[in-house]
Amino acid sequence: MPRDTDNKSAQLYRMVMPGHLCPFGLKSKDLLERQGFEVEDHPLESRENTDAFMKKHGVETTPQTFIGGERIGGYDDLRVFFDIDPPKEEQSDTTYQPVIAIFSVAALLALGLSWHQYGSVFTLRGFEWFISLSMTILAIQKLQDVEGFSTMFLNYDLLARKWVRYGKVYPFGEAWAGILMTAGALLWLSAPVALFIGTVGAVSVFKAVYIEKRELKCACVGGDSSVPLGFISLTENLMMIFMGIWMPVRAIWF
Repeated sequence: MPRDTDNKSAQLYRMVMPGHLCPFGLKSKDLLERQGFEVEDHPLESRENTDAFMKKHGVETTPQTFIGGERIGGYDDLRVFFDIDPPKEEQSDTTYQPVIAIFSVAALLALGLSWHQYGSVFTLRGFEWFISLSMTILAIQKLQDVEGFSTMFLNYDLLARKWVRYGKVYPFGEAWAGILMTAGALLWLSAPVALFIGTVGAVSVFKAVYIEKRELKCACVGGDSSVPLGFISLTENLMMIFMGIWMPVRAIWF
């Protein structure tokens, strides 16, 4: 719950210049208003005014919010003040938010495609689409910064440690397999790729996390990932193994 305060007015100082409108100033104003505060807005419309303000109050950044004569600080400090976020020293440096977002969107896309194609949201093909779309979205995350991904990948992938270039090949292979499996095309090519990279990845993750007990960041969503290496990473690889086996079997027997 937000802190109780008798004074429901706040003074906000933010940069509003012709060439720069501070986004955190706007976010601070919106947050204050949503918390029921009347905002006394003080736009700093020049570099000189901004520098003079920061010098006067001994701060290095704007925006700055004052409530009841007390300086609260910038946007992040304001969120802490209202108990929206814990203090930075209490925040974890790991998060599952990226993979939750990816798997959630992939699942909704699969349900939508299944409804469009078959008139039902829950179908076997929809489940296959969920996995193949997850693969392609995860590959996109890696392809945004192949160099960064390949560097983080070297922390735990067994094949990449033997052949460094594999770290740069991997995201293309994952994307290729995911796209072809979404289309249901060239399974003779996509299935072995998914099975191979999934098996190597699963063994690598299992060894690093469950045998060596190492605490690492997962490269599954890119080189700047804060997702911990563990069950989620293993799941990604197990899904690829499943698809690498299932898709050819379905094509032959169903």
